[in-house]
Amino acid sequence: MGRRQAFQVPLLEEGQSIRDTYEVERFLGEGAFAEVYRVRHRFLGKQALKVFKVAGLSPSEVQRMLGEAVLLSRLDHPNIVRVFDANTVDIQNQVFGYFTMEYIPGGSLDRFWRSHGSQFVPIPVAVDLVRQTCKGLSAAHNQDPPIIHRDVKPQNILVGYQPDGLRAKISDFGLAKEVNPLTLMATSRGTRAFKAPEAIADMRGDSCAGDVWALGMTLYLLLTDKMPFNVSEDFGALDAAFKEPPSPPSRTNPLCDTSLDRLVLRSLAFDPKNRYRSATEMLLDLESWVPKLQNDPVQAGSSLWSTSKDVLGNRPSTGSKDPRLVARKAVELAQNPATLGEAADLMEEVFNKLPELRAEYQGRVTLWRRGISL
Repeated sequence: MGRRQAFQVPLLEEGQSIRDTYEVERFLGEGAFAEVYRVRHRFLGKQALKVFKVAGLSPSEVQRMLGEAVLLSRLDHPNIVRVFDANTVDIQNQVFGYFTMEYIPGGSLDRFWRSHGSQFVPIPVAVDLVRQTCKGLSAAHNQDPPIIHRDVKPQNILVGYQPDGLRAKISDFGLAKEVNPLTLMATSRGTRAFKAPEAIADMRGDSCAGDVWALGMTLYLLLTDKMPFNVSEDFGALDAAFKEPPSPPSRTNPLCDTSLDRLVLRSLAFDPKNRYRSATEMLLDLESWVPKLQNDPVQAGSSLWSTSKDVLGNRPSTGSKDPRLVARKAVELAQNPATLGEAADLMEEVFNKLPELRAEYQGRVTLWRRGISL
């Protein structure tokens, strides 16, 4: 790669100090371009640090790679991950760009979805999380010119508990860019399974309506534990998956109603002219939807419908610690008002490892986030 070097092993080690400000606590995961770590700021506590995996970049190239941090700091919205700092770090005599953002202990929507095991995510919860994501995406689409994300998927939506309950925050604007104000289009990149047909057919085909498609795919997945289309990963040929519209979600999950079917199918219209043009349009219908059954959201996903969470591949590793021991530690920490936040962080991590504890403890986590100890 010339002077650029892509490292194949984790760049940072536990206990490592970054610019005398951050201490690396543990590796969280990685994507095609970057690694993410949980770090502790010497004054401000836990944060997430994203470091790009390509070294040997010039200052101007680092600045371009940190464009995600610039975008996120400009889009100050409760449903978009907050960015705190952006800088460079020397590792093995190479310069890497990084930025820090808020740490969401519950992790991604992908982990949240998988944590429900053989049950569907309760419909009111699924719709609410997508509604919140849509709010964050709407803030980006309403910029002048619009900012499109280009890689909306469950792995790039973070879910955590806040004092008012579950909060979804869209992250990883690493593929986002301001679209051409004349064409309102952008170069197509991102994850193929969530790409709109026009973006697969034309590398310039990304748009706000393409983000809507990806959000519709995400909602369909949450409601049915299925993908509506079997999209090939072969980028060398146009995909033949988009011949017939998908079946309505209610055919798989009987708790879905006809209005929700219409909403999802409109977001997945093959022709972008028949789709919601932006997240703002989709948000109007999401906010007007009300569940047909006023069940307890915890109980609304019935175990009568046994499902599989294998459609997106194997479950990511969640570590080797016994989750019940971690849960016990969280309960102990919650006895002290000074450590309620740490208790909530630990319990959110437990939910993804031991799903059956979510129903038992999620109410407590919300109270702990409010500063209330039981």
